[in-house]
Amino acid sequence: MSMHTKEQFDIFMSQLLETNATLGFYCDFNKIKKNVSDIEISLNMLNYLLGQQDLNSAVKSLWERDKKVFEVLQILIAVRDRDNKKVVTTEGNIIPIKNYLTTCEGIIEYLEKTGLSHIFREKSINNLVDYVFGVEAGLDTHARKNRSGDLMEELVEDIFGKNGIKYKKEVYSTDYPKVHEALDGDKKRFDFVVETNSCTYLIEVNFYSDGGSKPNEVARAYTELAPKVNAVDGFTFVWITDGVGWKKAKSMITAAYMTIPNVYNLTDVKEFIHKVKEEGQKDD
Repeated sequence: MSMHTKEQFDIFMSQLLETNATLGFYCDFNKIKKNVSDIEISLNMLNYLLGQQDLNSAVKSLWERDKKVFEVLQILIAVRDRDNKKVVTTEGNIIPIKNYLTTCEGIIEYLEKTGLSHIFREKSINNLVDYVFGVEAGLDTHARKNRSGDLMEELVEDIFGKNGIKYKKEVYSTDYPKVHEALDGDKKRFDFVVETNSCTYLIEVNFYSDGGSKPNEVARAYTELAPKVNAVDGFTFVWITDGVGWKKAKSMITAAYMTIPNVYNLTDVKEFIHKVKEEGQKDD
């Protein structure tokens, strides 16, 4: 198989996209709604505290009725219970935030020191369910980095579907004993597998909008992986990647591009589609 030329590489780099984000990338509202729904009853009960001037008495009344409602108080300061965040006390001790929520006195201290007590007394919030929906939307922005990889898979899947390319998702090397053996027994998961009448393509996809260590690590790993896969008769490694982050990792993507015969971005992946159609796919 022929390697790429410098001219091909220059074209590849010039085609890299600034972003792969669609409008649906920014917020996963289904997840946000579910997170709010899971604690909605408790939030509605906590609404009782809004506008209460004697907040201490109101907290005690609610505590006597149902202690569990206070377990959701951390989300009001944009902290999830599972994160097990810790703070330093006035005595200099380090304790988990959730420790404040185990006693009525601790809850009152929590409300005062976080500033929520002022918000509650002034009724700056009219409904905690709506407020937490906004908090969840904010917290969901931190998941965007992970969604970028998922979005790239969705884009490639959409390209395959529109072009009538049959494929499998998330396939392990153990499904192909010769490949698994070539990888020294390391269990590797491939994002996609496309089978034609003459070859089985094992495909990895990713997108990097920024630089950093991750693109370098991936390029290095695939430069080592590709020759092992390609050495197995009937198998070819394919890498579909994009993003201007590669411009900050140019040396590594250069080495990978010049070593791996089948590297595509979202613009020139049509060449791979053409190759698959030329070879033909087996009927199901």
